[in-house]
Amino acid sequence: MVKGKEGKSKKYKIIQEHAKCIGCGACVATCPDNWMMGSDGKAKPKKTIIEEKDYDCNKQAADVCPVNIISIKEVR
Repeated sequence: MVKGKEGKSKKYKIIQEHAKCIGCGACVATCPDNWMMGSDGKAKPKKTIIEEKDYDCNKQAADVCPVNIISIKEVR
């Protein structure tokens, strides 16, 4: 695991443009540990601040989104 300047794991923020979600479920299928379908039929993250260990799964979820509405930014 890569450590930040203070010796802590990096944290990331998931940004999703929820209103633009088409509800295809690709992110949920790719990363079910952190993505779920909401009662409105659209996907949503279970957590928006994630640890470095969860980055790869969520990055894959962002990459498979057909409408490109998921991004992940490092929290500083």
